[in-house]
Amino acid sequence: MRDRKRGTVRDLRRENRAAVLWSLYLSQSRSRHELSAATGLSPASVTNVIRELIDEGIVIETGLAESDGGRPRAMLGMNPTYGYVIGVDIGETRTRVELFDLTMTERARVEYPLDRVAEHDIDVVVGQIAAGLHTVLADSGVDAHEILGVGVGVPGIIEQGPEVLVHGQTYGWDAVPLERLLRVHTDLPAEVPLRFDNGAKTMGQAELWFGAGRGARNAVVVLIGSGVGASLISGGATYQGATSSAAEFGHVTVVVGGRKCRCGSTGCLEAYAGAEAILERYGRPMAADDQELALAELIQAAGTAPLAAAILDETAQYLGAGIGTLINLFNPERVILGGWAGLLLGGRLLPEIRESARQHSLHHPFAATSIELGQLGPGVVALGAATLPMESFLNGAGPRAQPREGG
Repeated sequence: MRDRKRGTVRDLRRENRAAVLWSLYLSQSRSRHELSAATGLSPASVTNVIRELIDEGIVIETGLAESDGGRPRAMLGMNPTYGYVIGVDIGETRTRVELFDLTMTERARVEYPLDRVAEHDIDVVVGQIAAGLHTVLADSGVDAHEILGVGVGVPGIIEQGPEVLVHGQTYGWDAVPLERLLRVHTDLPAEVPLRFDNGAKTMGQAELWFGAGRGARNAVVVLIGSGVGASLISGGATYQGATSSAAEFGHVTVVVGGRKCRCGSTGCLEAYAGAEAILERYGRPMAADDQELALAELIQAAGTAPLAAAILDETAQYLGAGIGTLINLFNPERVILGGWAGLLLGGRLLPEIRESARQHSLHHPFAATSIELGQLGPGVVALGAATLPMESFLNGAGPRAQPREGG
């Protein structure tokens, strides 16, 4: 999101435009009067901005709403077909690619499993993304020149510099030039921007904009899949840290000298509360070969199998202790539990996780914090990734969609 600043007349016009776009984007439909109240701009300024946006095709009138005693007010909204964004989730068990219109309505989706042999081989992942981009464009009938940008949620740390590099220690990725590889192996036009961020952070941004984090200024969104990650929301925006590696929550030590973690260290939270680690700790053969199905099987078995119940109880204790540390350190309004494994575990263990967090945090900050489940489902990383180029577009940095011939 965007904070308003003082500057030149041109800067002011750009700020006004962004304020109106953000308000329409997050509310979906508002009248000019409502936009003036929401943005703090004068009715005349709103009218001027809206006229410009309608002329450009970004905003459309969506209908009429009754007013108090006067003529009906025209309602305004984003033009869904002005342009499109794509979100990519490089997950632990699959690669997902989704295409959204300007109202963030999903128009096409495809996903590819990452098998245990290939794991996260970079050539395999790049090939899946390339195939996914081709498929969602074909399935939606959208031309590549209509794409406002592509966002990619990655399992690692993003090094932003002259060239975007990805460091994924648990996958053996060391300074992988992912942006360059995607430029070489996809047919995206050169003017279409690529944006990258950690997958937990893209999930956090989606929950902040559209889900359980909406309206929060300070929150933590915890992603639990095969591993564990988090996104810190500070002042209404994602906190990146000095090198974009803030909130590597899964690698907080919870047991000194404990279990070996995939990162090479010992005693990490991920080594106890990630889905892969939970199944390893259970140590029993599962009917399902798929990790997601296997965890669901374990959770179901906990009703009759004492070992499964004990493993889940321990997991709730570890997660709660980790969340208690977050509460003590960051004093958030909300802690939101998401990711496919987080939603599965939270659906059964949320009261136990809350109680463990209470036991492992100071009373005053705990009392000011709610601990709740994410609202957007297990596929939210791709949605969050799609908000990366959308954020640039709303702030005025994105390219304008190029219409197809005959379109």
